[in-house]
Amino acid sequence: MTDKEVLLLRRKLDLLLRTGKLLMESAADTNRIERNMKRVAAFMGIPEEKLHIDIRWTMIMVNVSDERNSFSKFQKCEKHGINMTAISQISDLSWCAIEEDYSLDKYEEELEKIAKKPRNYTPYIVAIGAGFACGGFCKLFGSDWIAFLFASICAFIGFRIRARCIEAGLNVYMSIALAAFAATCTAYLSSFSGLSETPYHPLLACALFIVPGVPLINFVDDMLDNHLLVGMTRAANTAMMVVAMTFGIAFALRILVMNDVAIDHKFSELSMVPHDPYYVYAIAAAIAAIGFSMIFNIQRRLLWVVAVGGIIAVCTRNFVNFELGYGPVIGSFMGSFVVSVLAVKAVHWFHVPNHVLTIPSVIPMIPGVLMYRSLLAFINLHGVIGEVTNAFFNGINSALIILCISLGVAV
Repeated sequence: MTDKEVLLLRRKLDLLLRTGKLLMESAADTNRIERNMKRVAAFMGIPEEKLHIDIRWTMIMVNVSDERNSFSKFQKCEKHGINMTAISQISDLSWCAIEEDYSLDKYEEELEKIAKKPRNYTPYIVAIGAGFACGGFCKLFGSDWIAFLFASICAFIGFRIRARCIEAGLNVYMSIALAAFAATCTAYLSSFSGLSETPYHPLLACALFIVPGVPLINFVDDMLDNHLLVGMTRAANTAMMVVAMTFGIAFALRILVMNDVAIDHKFSELSMVPHDPYYVYAIAAAIAAIGFSMIFNIQRRLLWVVAVGGIIAVCTRNFVNFELGYGPVIGSFMGSFVVSVLAVKAVHWFHVPNHVLTIPSVIPMIPGVLMYRSLLAFINLHGVIGEVTNAFFNGINSALIILCISLGVAV
């Protein structure tokens, strides 16, 4: 190859790696990253049989080789967040580049626009959305509207504290622990107001904006697609986030409640059977889905679509769970499965990737009551017969529900 051909190939590989990096740092699943990179390589005229892509959580590697030459290039992935708009736009860009025969300069210009585009919502709007999302969870758990408001305020405070900690350069997991601690403390203090008939429900929902739903679903997706190494890394990251959140909540409860088991009894007595009309749960599900959509930076035009998806998911779960009597695990799977099947058609109507619609829609089904029952049971172990069994029962049930939600989306 001539020097000019080598320089051109290196530029193509650089653009290809920058595309993959942007997708990885925006929380795309590995299968989507690989598919988009191969599509971009086809636009650049790189034969698929000569292209070798290796995707890791922190590194993407590309090699182009034939009988005489071999060129490799690496790209470090540093900042991992969630940006559904970037995922959608890169998918659109890869198709437009092929259909409209972009030059490399044009492709690079459009890719740079996506990378530098500001988020769709300001930080405080996102915090408000996160607050109302947790308030929606609180209502789904059976609270009244006053508790919904308290949960929203507590979550807003926790979300802003986490954002400030990250801006200050604090460790991500420590930021999560501090946010969970602050949200739980304020939720506990709100229980003394006497304004709500369900004063303890905000404790269940105030920190759920931290629950790593996207990494968890991507983990299941990667494992099903045989991307085992990336999947296990995502699982480890998810586990660390959950541990950090649990530490913050447990520390807050240990300081505030000490050895008083009153709250544990209150959580044990919370009914898992819906006592509100379906339209109330539909409203709460829509609020939660829209709130998480803002956290995930979904386009404004899709907010109502995700709200409808959240309503379908929650109402389907409740119907299968309580009306048909199949339980929360099967109910959650069917809720996410129905949304996933509908999204197969909806992606063509709205021209976005599947996960942009499905993931925010199924997040309102997170089993917060069971998670907290399990957590508090482990915190307040007193050696009574059946305590460990009860803690594991609630923990395993919540894990199964989350797994079934992920499988329903991934299928």
